[in-house]
Amino acid sequence: MKLIRNDILENLKMALDTVRSNKMRSFLTVLGVVIGVVTVMAIASIISGIDYAVTKQIESFGTNSIFINKFESGVRFGPPTRDERMRKNLTFDDAVAISQLKTVSVAVPLLNITNDYFGRKISVKGAGKESAAVKLQGTLPEYENAGVWVINQGRFFTKGENESRDEVCVIGASVAEQYFPFLNPVDKLLTIGGREFRVIGVLEKREQLLGGGDGNNDENNVIFVPYTVAQKLKPNAEDVFILAVAKPGMLKPALDDVTDLLRIRRQVPFDKPSNFGISTADSIIETFRSITLGVAIAMIAISSVGLMVGGIGVMNIMLVSVTERTREIGIRKAIGGRRRDIMWQFLIEAMTLTGMGGLIGLLIGWLVTLLIRLIVPSYVPLWAPLVGFLSSVGIGLVFGLWPAWKAARLDPIVALRYE
Repeated sequence: MKLIRNDILENLKMALDTVRSNKMRSFLTVLGVVIGVVTVMAIASIISGIDYAVTKQIESFGTNSIFINKFESGVRFGPPTRDERMRKNLTFDDAVAISQLKTVSVAVPLLNITNDYFGRKISVKGAGKESAAVKLQGTLPEYENAGVWVINQGRFFTKGENESRDEVCVIGASVAEQYFPFLNPVDKLLTIGGREFRVIGVLEKREQLLGGGDGNNDENNVIFVPYTVAQKLKPNAEDVFILAVAKPGMLKPALDDVTDLLRIRRQVPFDKPSNFGISTADSIIETFRSITLGVAIAMIAISSVGLMVGGIGVMNIMLVSVTERTREIGIRKAIGGRRRDIMWQFLIEAMTLTGMGGLIGLLIGWLVTLLIRLIVPSYVPLWAPLVGFLSSVGIGLVFGLWPAWKAARLDPIVALRYE
């Protein structure tokens, strides 16, 4: 065992001496390996960072939350299909019926009134400013109990205010910053759709993926009003989204109960698929991860081209090295060197070369991920540098086999006569 260890260390020392004596040639040889490892690091950091941010954001809506819409649930890349557009809207009564299920603790409708009945944006005015980019939602007082938002200042509207159609509102952090940057917004007035509303509460600011955005892309740029008041602002509106919260430990039964109830209420035949979308935080995260996994596989396949190019370069340079050192190989064989000794010498040299390329790639990759972090959420999972380094060493092993085998098969008599 000690003899084997000494042989490996001796071969490693010889490999390092060879690399040092041909620094530029060695670096150019493994440049593809460096690029491949850097790419793996960058892709892993971006995908892992975005996955963490999206998961955190979706879970902020509650792990027991159930999202119900007339459109199919999940991540979308285009407009609703014709079949989805022709479906019946969900209704206020649907939300009330769901709230009465034994497995559900809260179920509330959310009526989007950002646009009026003719598709025009409803403007919000106040403190000498005006915007048509604020997202307007009508809902019930029970929405506060859904755990989606936290009140930072003031309070949420009450059941009495909803029933008496009081024109009060609860605003998001971005609305407060835009209209009342240096004031306490509570009890201040905002004009929404030509009606004067009194601000009774301010929501705590939510963290958003990629820092959010402006207008409707900013989740904090939102105003909630009582459901009955929203119906006044947008008469005959039926664009209802339902948020339900399952009782602790009853998410699966709640999903089944909600699905069965809506299929009955919407008169869906037994042998037909549901004409509504229903999802949970876990299902949305799972769908998102299936997409990012596909992207990751495609990008890693592309990055492997760099590793393959580096491997071909290593094989070429090792074949040149075998030719240059034919006499040295002959001498080693003449004094008792075995084929496996010669083979291990060149394999270790190839793996050392690509392993050093992998280490350089890891160093550059860490620097690249720090730059990426300035633009998008990112972090490097433990597996990324391990996979990067092991891949680089593996490339040396695979592409060094042919040159090592060729060196081991040299006839010592012919090798000694080689000039």
